[in-house]
Amino acid sequence: MRAVYIDAKESMAVREAPMPEPREGEVRLRVDVVGVCGSDLHYFFEGANGEYVVREPLTPGHELAGRVDLDPSGALEAGTPVTVHPARFGAPERGIEDEPHLWPGGSYLGSASTWPHTQGAMSEYLVVRADMVRPLPASLPVRRAVLAEPLAVALHAANRAGDLSGARVLVSGAGPIGLLALVAAQARGASHVTVSDVLPEPLERATALGADAVVRIGEDELPPSAFDVVLECSGVAVAIGAAGAAVRRRGVVVQVGMVPDAPRPVNLAPFISKEVDLRGTFRFREEIDEAVVLLDRRPEIEQVVTHVLPVDRAEEAFALARDSRRSGKVVVAMTGDAA
Repeated sequence: MRAVYIDAKESMAVREAPMPEPREGEVRLRVDVVGVCGSDLHYFFEGANGEYVVREPLTPGHELAGRVDLDPSGALEAGTPVTVHPARFGAPERGIEDEPHLWPGGSYLGSASTWPHTQGAMSEYLVVRADMVRPLPASLPVRRAVLAEPLAVALHAANRAGDLSGARVLVSGAGPIGLLALVAAQARGASHVTVSDVLPEPLERATALGADAVVRIGEDELPPSAFDVVLECSGVAVAIGAAGAAVRRRGVVVQVGMVPDAPRPVNLAPFISKEVDLRGTFRFREEIDEAVVLLDRRPEIEQVVTHVLPVDRAEEAFALARDSRRSGKVVVAMTGDAA
């Protein structure tokens, strides 16, 4: 079988790999499509994602959909369309017993955080634990289901914000996660969702997906203290400060976008004077199940996917995914049918 490997910074190759064999409690999948995530881009273009450095060839990818190839238990028939919850949870700690996504010692597909690295989904076949597999409704196309994992991230971020019924929400950053945060805010009952970005093309995508208003940073001004909740999806330091200015007194800012593991200047004055809650959000728990239902119910979410490239053009797909003027979510097709 073929798999994509990141060998080091800006070094990628598609190579033959041994066919993985499932053991008891595992399932082998035939991967159809894999989304290119921000962490994948960091691994390729920088050779690291934050503190996690590529130390051996790493197969990226944790956003995937495909079909069951072999389930030794017989519970899932060959050909069953599925997506995957990409986490294996670690050991519970006091105070977070009910938050397995925060437990230390876990792993995530396509991550250099473990040694050996946890190989990811950008391969023709993938073996995962059976409890990670999520069968898809018959009415949900496999290609659209590639968005289940990032939509779960957005839904978890919305959950971290609290009750959004009737809320005025600002989504800061209109990349793929920002677009899916717009979907999540709508699903949670927000009465009005504004999306901001520095570029016009991502804002056009947000408008097409149903944003009530868009703000182009640098040309338009964000109204001060106008939002109940800000979902900050860019990870840019100045945008975090701007979120504090845009949210109302005792509002909530959820930091969705990842930031470097290093000091960055952020204006915290409005957070203090307005008693704003700044909340972190990390991956998700079980929101992927809700994401599957939402993707089935709202076919238009698939427009977040702007490009599907075959695996032989994986490096081109990564370059395209880096350019938010040209692309939303970029997907690598592991099979010819998916492309």
